Amino acid sequence: MSPHPNPIRVGVAGVGVMGRNHARVLSEMREVELVGVFDPDADTARTVAGQFEAKAATTVEDFIALGLEAAVIATPNRTHADLGVALIEAGAHVLVEKPIAATVVDAERLIAAARAHDRVLMVGQVERFNPAVEAVKRAIADENVISIQITRVGPFPPRMGEVGVVIDLAVHDIDIIRHLTGSEIAEVQPQLARTKADREDTALLQFRLENGVIAHITTNWVTPYKTRTLQVATQNKFVVADLMTRQVTEYFGQQPDGSYSTRGVMSWPNEPLKKELEAFAHAIRTGETPAVTGEDGLRNLEVALRCLGGVA
Repeated sequence: MSPHPNPIRVGVAGVGVMGRNHARVLSEMREVELVGVFDPDADTARTVAGQFEAKAATTVEDFIALGLEAAVIATPNRTHADLGVALIEAGAHVLVEKPIAATVVDAERLIAAARAHDRVLMVGQVERFNPAVEAVKRAIADENVISIQITRVGPFPPRMGEVGVVIDLAVHDIDIIRHLTGSEIAEVQPQLARTKADREDTALLQFRLENGVIAHITTNWVTPYKTRTLQVATQNKFVVADLMTRQVTEYFGQQPDGSYSTRGVMSWPNEPLKKELEAFAHAIRTGETPAVTGEDGLRNLEVALRCLGGVA
């Protein structure tokens, strides 16, 4: 990391798979200094801290005592609100991994704390920063969108603890749908099933947005291979994106014989997590509204909970 004259002192709370990724990217960023990591598991905290030349904390108090200007929260969902509020009250800007919190009340607590203390609260909806999603948004910018279909399937992830596919996976796609349409989800029609897990591991979710767009998400943990595809139908185009290979194709100009013209849409080879963390740093430095706000996180959570048949 090349030094910045005035780097943002940042820490990472929770250094499992996602938290380690955050620590890795932050340690490579010029505009921030990774000063510490927090994990209640002392071995994990020490190992990751040692890897990135940061201090290890095993309690929230010790983590806050590092004098952080900003923190990334990648701990279990149920801990997001208490930890986030404590960090905000201590003066830190916060990026909280999706979903923003476990309940609507908790999400509202986080949003209120950030507002009261004038701190940046950003939600880690990393697919917003996927170059393929950005390319699709550009491709449909002046189009009348009719429907969106997203498939996000794969095998059961061994790391999953407390949530099913709707909270773990579909929250990504709920955010993509809101982001691409600039509209809120008005109606939800969920179909959920349990195949192998004690929580829903298969979900077929249908939505109607306030602007009339219809959308469909297929997500599960029972497919032996990973697929991440996004398809958008507009009045004049059909745009297909593979969110893993970042390949985006546009079909347009249907002929009387049913054939289409096609063209590839350029998507840049950026790491989405790096773009997300750069956007967080930008919001801290400029005071601009973050790319994914606490309210965005709350809306995404509300829709996910409606799909699960409850509000919290």
